[in-house]
Amino acid sequence: MIRLTEIRLPLDHPPEALEAEIVRRLGVVPGDLLEHAVFRRGYDARRRGAVVLVYTVDCAVRDEAAVLARLAGARHVAPAPDMTYRFVLDDGARLAAGAGYRRPVVIGAGPCGLLAGLVLAQMGLRPLILERGKIVRERTVDTFALWRRSVLTPESNVQFGEGGAGTFSDGKLYSQVSDPRHYGRKVLAEFVRAGAPEEILYLSKPHIGTFRLVSMVEHIRAEIEALGGEYRFGTRVEEVLVEAGPDGRRVVGVRLADGGVVETGHVVLAIGHSARDTFAMLHAGGVAMEAKPFSIGVRIEHPQSVIDAARFGAQAGHTLLGAADYRLVHHASNGRAVYSFCMCPGGTVVAATSEEGRVVTNGMSQYSRAERNANAGIVVGVTPQADYPDGPLAGIAFQRHWERQAYLAGGGDYRAPAQRVGDFLAGRPSTRLGAVEPSYRPGVTPTDLALCLPAFAVDAMREALAAFGRELDGFAMEDAVMTGVETRTSSPLRIPRGPDGQSVNTAGLFPAGEGAGYAGGILSAGIDGIRIAEAVALSLAGREVDGLIRQTMTRSASAQ
Repeated sequence: MIRLTEIRLPLDHPPEALEAEIVRRLGVVPGDLLEHAVFRRGYDARRRGAVVLVYTVDCAVRDEAAVLARLAGARHVAPAPDMTYRFVLDDGARLAAGAGYRRPVVIGAGPCGLLAGLVLAQMGLRPLILERGKIVRERTVDTFALWRRSVLTPESNVQFGEGGAGTFSDGKLYSQVSDPRHYGRKVLAEFVRAGAPEEILYLSKPHIGTFRLVSMVEHIRAEIEALGGEYRFGTRVEEVLVEAGPDGRRVVGVRLADGGVVETGHVVLAIGHSARDTFAMLHAGGVAMEAKPFSIGVRIEHPQSVIDAARFGAQAGHTLLGAADYRLVHHASNGRAVYSFCMCPGGTVVAATSEEGRVVTNGMSQYSRAERNANAGIVVGVTPQADYPDGPLAGIAFQRHWERQAYLAGGGDYRAPAQRVGDFLAGRPSTRLGAVEPSYRPGVTPTDLALCLPAFAVDAMREALAAFGRELDGFAMEDAVMTGVETRTSSPLRIPRGPDGQSVNTAGLFPAGEGAGYAGGILSAGIDGIRIAEAVALSLAGREVDGLIRQTMTRSASAQ
């Protein structure tokens, strides 16, 4: 197969135009093109009103070797890579049937834990998945209770439960993570098998939406169980049991909140970015960790029609384009970076706290992206050195402080503090909201967001909003509404691991995903789950991690 990239065609091109352009680019006659398939389709909207589609295509032709030789050195033409996923272990079932086998434990059933558990199960290793929250349907009921009645269940909410935080999100499936072994393709293929639309395999910015994610999570659970894996919900890990030996510390099991003990030598730590009590337990137990940067800010909402017009001009509303998104960055004069985060076209702002007496915001969309507003985080980078220098857990204390301030500013009943952009830029509290109706539930309180954000963040965001308004028409509109606070952009700490995937000071502990500082969204978390599953499998088989797996094991992924 040959891969062609950067095939650019008008938005309303006829179906035959793609095949004609492939034939032209390859310099072959139409009869020599045997088949072709779209690998990726995106769009270029940099010239408003002149949006073009951009294709990457895999094709088969007669005498492929001759065609490639003739086009050697040509831009955007190359052999199509083999993206077939191959398991690192093919005798896992035999290993699991052996005397003394102790099954690997996966802590957490978010995207990272799900993919780690799935791949371990597919290799025959029968993982045990421990999840402190509830199954996804029951968790959905508890989450709606906060949104509709201001009733928080600390162990079952947007952050905790089957599917993880990504279940109540836009369901974006793109990432900046390095992926030389094509793990991302494996993740997407498994999602399609679980019920996701096939278009996620080729769209440049695929998404699923919350309702589809719920059923997909259930399908993946069913496959893991059918392959010999086991789930235990409502099961919080109280302690990772470690023994010291001549070669250092090593995991020997986990102690559960009900007092039970699970003996194991391999623990995948896929706990997500909000398991603050688990972080404290690991720190007290001597597991190496370090504070890392994250961001703080608000959710901003505009009418989706404003964003569509600003991005697409006269082509706004085209069915192939859907609801427009954006990505914005500004480097403020006070040295802080301000950027849009986890943009949700046609979505809603949701209550995302996991602790009583605090307010946290996030964004969510359904697959249709058909709600009236667009929303995104507008967040400011914070760093341990400047903002929370007091150790690995100091970032959590920083988050908690501002989440508490938001709770108080909102009225102390899980309503969120909100402010019109015009008032925020003018430095005055909002006493009312305007034409843009906030989507956050259980409701908002017009106020001054400076009450629940660091002063440096307020200054940087005021400067950035003006800059963003010059870049995107309507972004700084007076009645756009800002809702605070957004604090859970990524984990506030990292649990370092070596090239073998294990904690640098605790053998048998495999830190993984967003909570450990190695992912930033659904796709990158799933990718890291597969990577760690491979490391666990190789360790169980007494083999070393090497090659491309080793090269990527210590890299971190940026949040969306």
